[in-house]
Amino acid sequence: MRIVQLLLISLLFCSGMEVVLAQSSGEFEIARAKYRGGGDWYNDPSALENLISFTKENTPILISDTYKDVSLGSAELYSYPFVFLTGHGNITLNSAEVRNVRDYLQNGGFLYIDDDYGLDEYIRPVIKEIFPDEEFIEIPFTHPIYDQVYQYENGLPKIHEHDGKPPKGLGIFYEGRLVVFYSIESNLGDGWAEAEIHNVPPSLRRQSLEMGANILVYALTQ
Repeated sequence: MRIVQLLLISLLFCSGMEVVLAQSSGEFEIARAKYRGGGDWYNDPSALENLISFTKENTPILISDTYKDVSLGSAELYSYPFVFLTGHGNITLNSAEVRNVRDYLQNGGFLYIDDDYGLDEYIRPVIKEIFPDEEFIEIPFTHPIYDQVYQYENGLPKIHEHDGKPPKGLGIFYEGRLVVFYSIESNLGDGWAEAEIHNVPPSLRRQSLEMGANILVYALTQ
């Protein structure tokens, strides 16, 4: 566990020092992406709340209890160091939204995308618009995103079966920094939601929250 790194972040806030993309409240605030195209960006509203609660309970990092829904074309995006995007269907961005997301990511932001089954065919062209010269690459299991707080030597846990394919963590890098992390065939968000919604067994729900905390802490401490 990278406790020293987490404590450093907490000390920075306690001392009143400025941290890039942090809010004036002294806590990190995170956001959920609101997008056009018809996809259900709003599904499982309890998921991100539960991840925040789990992360606050199990790490010393300072995070606000609530999150904000933010449109991808909004200037508000720059206020949030971590943005979560999910859904089952279509997503479209116009040229202004593409530029806004690209600038956000190039200037310290982090986007985590969780395919909730049905998003993949739509999100890949969108990411290609944002970073036309980059391709998703599979993140090796040795990458620190897999052991920020909890060790996952074999990568992402499999929370929802869908097509029975192995889960994959894909990424886009900018100047050596991971700026987009994309989980596919894993569906961590199903495990974050209230247990009765998707009937995820307790052991898998725990794994989904642990891996979610890894991603969140990685994004907030880089």
